[in-house]
Amino acid sequence: LKGNIRVFCRVRPVLASDSSENTAKISFPDQDMDCREITVQGPEEKSSLGLISAKNHSFTYDHVFGPRSQNAEVFEEISQLVQSALDGYNVCIFCYGQTGSGKTHTMSSEDGMIPRAVRQIYDTAHGLEEKGWQYTMEGSFVEVYNENINDLLGKAEEFDKKKHEIRHDLQKCQTTVTNVTTVSLDSPEKVESILQRAWANRSVAATKANERSSRSHSVFILRLVGDNSITGEHSEGNLNLVDLAGSERLSHSGSTGDRLKETQNINKSLSCLGDVISALGQGKEGTHIPYRNSKVCKL
Repeated sequence: LKGNIRVFCRVRPVLASDSSENTAKISFPDQDMDCREITVQGPEEKSSLGLISAKNHSFTYDHVFGPRSQNAEVFEEISQLVQSALDGYNVCIFCYGQTGSGKTHTMSSEDGMIPRAVRQIYDTAHGLEEKGWQYTMEGSFVEVYNENINDLLGKAEEFDKKKHEIRHDLQKCQTTVTNVTTVSLDSPEKVESILQRAWANRSVAATKANERSSRSHSVFILRLVGDNSITGEHSEGNLNLVDLAGSERLSHSGSTGDRLKETQNINKSLSCLGDVISALGQGKEGTHIPYRNSKVCKL
């Protein structure tokens, strides 16, 4: 109802570890109304006449969540998209932002988008049983690290040895990854255990920007297959919940060696993703969408 592509902005609270001089001056001009705008005050500048002023940079989104917002409020905005996956659509939700901005907290914490999405799907699927629907749910968890795909539910020692290919079925409009571990999700508690397994395997390393910075894009893939015994209808949908690697400036993070290679790959793939979303956002028939420029886009 609100369009194929929606963009929300979430501002995390100031932490005790943040230095006060680096804290951005942010205001929310319409927080009592639509909550769609955010204004960031730029640095103070002195003119040739000695006048001190600061430029304001305003941005508008589909919704803006302030520092006091909770995961429950964020999920409320995306819950309709989760419902669409049950209806047989392919849905993708990305969490994008600089290193340390709270993406993993939003996506994978105990009350994050992934556990909430699965709980909603279980509740809705249970409610549809009286209408004849029976759903099976399968989950897999992969990461894209330095343009390689790793199976986060597999064995860590097999990373970089096991080859995974991305395959497209144009007739069914389905994308699959070969040789990945798929887990039948017969209870919401199962999700918690696979999140812990994936988190233990995920590539994390220290940079100056964030000592446990996520150095890979992680993708939770939930496959939903529904059959209706009364009407004979069949539906297949995929929900992809993506915790993107943190974007960062090399000059700020101080990355060298392997960390430098990681940062370059991260920034390149994020740039490619921006190109894909920009091309999709134009909504023109026949527009070339550059999916193949990076693994995360292709996936």
